[in-house]
Amino acid sequence: MASFDVMDSGQETEFETILSLQLWSLRQLGELEAQLSAAAEAGYRLVEPIGAHLHHIERLKTGLAKNNLSAPSGHIGMADLRTRLSETVDACGQVGMTRLYMPAFSEAERVGNADHWRSLGRELGELASRLAENGITLGYHNHFWEFDILDNGETALANLFAGAEGTPLAWQADIAWIARGGVNPVVFMERFASILNAAHVKDQAPEGEKADEDGWCDVGTGILDWPKLWGEARRLGADYLVVEHDNPADPFAFAANSHAYLAGMQRSGNK
Repeated sequence: MASFDVMDSGQETEFETILSLQLWSLRQLGELEAQLSAAAEAGYRLVEPIGAHLHHIERLKTGLAKNNLSAPSGHIGMADLRTRLSETVDACGQVGMTRLYMPAFSEAERVGNADHWRSLGRELGELASRLAENGITLGYHNHFWEFDILDNGETALANLFAGAEGTPLAWQADIAWIARGGVNPVVFMERFASILNAAHVKDQAPEGEKADEDGWCDVGTGILDWPKLWGEARRLGADYLVVEHDNPADPFAFAANSHAYLAGMQRSGNK
């Protein structure tokens, strides 16, 4: 890894306030306390819990405080949004979480034409409006399947956003999944910059490598140009950048190595 000049305190403070870690990446480490401890040890000050963590809010609240961590955002499943909305609002309030991202519809719900995806967008938009009344922003988090072209010539994701038009629904761009979906991430983020407010930071291994990790790798060791992508995501509205790996062979090493790479990138002047 290249050497960099020491980051000044102002840069470091800004970096720490925008860089987060998706706790799904650390699930193989065991219980929530082990995940939070590992996140802090790897250098993070922000984490992004998953919906199941909000079901045990006292455990999450205690673990965050013990490890000097904050959780400004979290992922939430559609089932919880549909059936546990008030409980979710209460849980968010207890830990100061002001953003939720719905990461995936069920496999059955992903199958459909443009009208179907627009109806999903309308439902999410209505939920976003209800959450906004409680000071919480709801967004959608993409994978790759939303980039299939549907019967109206648009991607599923574009149709979902069209269905939610006029509502407060936001977008957390998973940049590596956009690339794996065969779309230029910067072009797509530019198109929907008006609703972009966060991004996931993950890296894709060279073709044929890291098959045991589903083709993902530590940030900075793959084929994505993260100095450029980080800057573009920030320029287009992402004010939280969340590190993630869907299936790391060594979760702690992934978290620590990715943090070190991104910190070094900041020192080199890429913000």
